[in-house]
Amino acid sequence: MRRWLSRAIKAALALAVVAFALLLAWAFLSRQMPALQPWHTTQLEAEFTRADSDRVTDLAGYLAQEERLFAELDQKIYQRGSADGTAFSRYLAGGPQDPAWPQRNWNRSFELVPEHIRGGALLLHGLTDSPYSLREVAQTLYREGYYVLGLRLPGHGTIPAALTTVYWEDWVAASRLGARHVQKRIGRNQPMLIAGYSNGGGLAVKYALDALEDESLPAPDQLVLFSPEISISRAAAIANSHKLLSFLPYFAQFKWLDLLPEYDPFKYNSFPKNAAQQAWEVTASIALQIERGAANGKIAEFPPTLGFLSWSDATVHTAATIERLYDHLEDNGSELVIFGTNRLHFLSEFVPPIQTALAERLKVSHDLPYRLTVISNLSTDTQRMAVLSKAAHASTIQEQALGLVWPAGIFSLSHVAIPFPADDPVYGAGADPSGNYRGLPLGALQARGETNLLTVPLGKLMRLRHNPFFSYIDQRITELAEDLTK
Repeated sequence: MRRWLSRAIKAALALAVVAFALLLAWAFLSRQMPALQPWHTTQLEAEFTRADSDRVTDLAGYLAQEERLFAELDQKIYQRGSADGTAFSRYLAGGPQDPAWPQRNWNRSFELVPEHIRGGALLLHGLTDSPYSLREVAQTLYREGYYVLGLRLPGHGTIPAALTTVYWEDWVAASRLGARHVQKRIGRNQPMLIAGYSNGGGLAVKYALDALEDESLPAPDQLVLFSPEISISRAAAIANSHKLLSFLPYFAQFKWLDLLPEYDPFKYNSFPKNAAQQAWEVTASIALQIERGAANGKIAEFPPTLGFLSWSDATVHTAATIERLYDHLEDNGSELVIFGTNRLHFLSEFVPPIQTALAERLKVSHDLPYRLTVISNLSTDTQRMAVLSKAAHASTIQEQALGLVWPAGIFSLSHVAIPFPADDPVYGAGADPSGNYRGLPLGALQARGETNLLTVPLGKLMRLRHNPFFSYIDQRITELAEDLTK
């Protein structure tokens, strides 16, 4: 036994030495990344954290603290000018990418208040994003008489450095404050909806699961999810291992997965490892709570959920949304809408089959506890689109022409495209017709040139930033909002 224990200790030590050597090599490689800018290193002291929950108990307090935060941001960043000398920096005050639009800065929390309130909605944006990402969804709900709170989650809308110190519990605390405010604003007799995009979708699911276990939390009547973050890469679970070395100034860049120019007014381009770690913690908590809810029967009380996602998604695992969430739901009126890839016949040589086993299971299954809808080509010979839909526990697929077509040159949607219409001022297919946005048309850039030359990866510029089929989403949300108020 003593000999076996000695060997086990030696093996463990050898494994630890190898792991640390790999970590050290990774740390040295990180020094080849671009230089850190003030928005990568500055700490903003006024940000809301879960520790503030006892003191900041309502939206008024949250917005007052947010006001102090943005004043601090202006003093520490904008008043210093664009330190990297870039004309298109979002941190150049008055520059073309300055997010301070004449009407409002969409990086900040916002409220839309109709004359006659028929319901309420809390909107939770994605990781590295801002409330801007659900701006169009907010307008749709507002037109239907919904009071809308687009909440800026802690660490967002300011500088990427804010995500180096944020914790996922900060996001949960802010979400709870927002939900309580929405219910207080609309009263208990009107429907409350929570909509979430990407990490915000995960937080919406997390909140609904928390509400099943904590009766003090107002339970939502409906969830609407866009590219929800139910599962991400397992590597994110150890993302914060960088802290073994990154506390040293020599390895300061090791905190980051990406260090990129900050030209996007409403989304960080640089990405710290801590953000990945915190997103992983959210998904791990969701998985445990779903298992617990399935075991104790509480999952039967989970609210009806309408989800929209892209079959091709490089950020989150589409299969996990189906298998970890939707497959556990009861027959409660939930629906999953999947935007497929362009099935035009000649594209098959360039686009490999994606998750074919899962697609086949969904196609032949007759016991799905939710309605499944797929948006795809009418056939491989046409760009015209169809809606293929299968009701819960049904085996028959109904097909209906959508009246939309795949735009030329687009072979799939993407994780970041789902909640943005084609006429979005920043991420749309062309220039902003309203004239509010004077900056780079980020959704329409078509860079051409030699590889490995640009300071921004070509993949980032090529990724589709808007949804050419957003009118379908708009229609479905409008119908849902009307049904909830009947």
